[in-house]
Amino acid sequence: MGRLDGKVCVITGAGGGMGRDAAILFSEEGAKICAADVNLAAAEETVTLARDAFAHEVDVADEASVEAMMDATAERYGGIDVLYNNAGISPNDDASVLETSVEAWDRVQAVNTKGVFLCCKHGIPHLQRRGGGSVINVASFVAIVGAATSQISYTASKGAVLSMTRELAVQFARENVRVNALCPGPVETPLLLSIFGDDPAALERRRTHWPTGRLARPREIVNGALFLASDESSYVTGSTFLVDGGLTAAYVTPQ
Repeated sequence: MGRLDGKVCVITGAGGGMGRDAAILFSEEGAKICAADVNLAAAEETVTLARDAFAHEVDVADEASVEAMMDATAERYGGIDVLYNNAGISPNDDASVLETSVEAWDRVQAVNTKGVFLCCKHGIPHLQRRGGGSVINVASFVAIVGAATSQISYTASKGAVLSMTRELAVQFARENVRVNALCPGPVETPLLLSIFGDDPAALERRRTHWPTGRLARPREIVNGALFLASDESSYVTGSTFLVDGGLTAAYVTPQ
């Protein structure tokens, strides 16, 4: 038996990275998957790697698009049990508060903050109809600590996701709807590697502060999400679920 047998999961940002890994792993554990992404072709590629899944194009910053995604999933599979609100952006023009444009700020907030809000707004009612379920909102370790190498809009958006998660957890706890924030540390993704590839000194500057001395592998983060999606975490709600290799616990690292 799989750890997610019989569960229907909506995963946003499933066209690549951790979202794709989650779709593959969750389906291996018995879940039916809506692999949603703004890039439909990427979502369709994910579906070819999963067992029981369908691709859906979604713009998480658009309310009608999010509502249509939830309705399509419920119509196809009879309901929804898990929301994995993973979609997010971190553009190169998000920098210090002194340099970030209002346009860059608004763009990040629309996807990272409003997107999670809309997925919860239109997804939680489906969980209520099933008698409960799990909501996994992807925040970040940057919601816990500050950095001199600032990405102010991204950081603010993830802090908002963390606060939103706590409030929703308390509001819906007695309806058996669990809401948790998954807070990854730095992850080995194509985007992050490309940034560091252009500036090796930036990688070394950050690596000094990582207790493990390395980036997380995507599957290491997704394994945490699998626990939160499963009934094994039935008494876990409102948590700041850190999967960060000890980064937020560090004062002085071994190096």
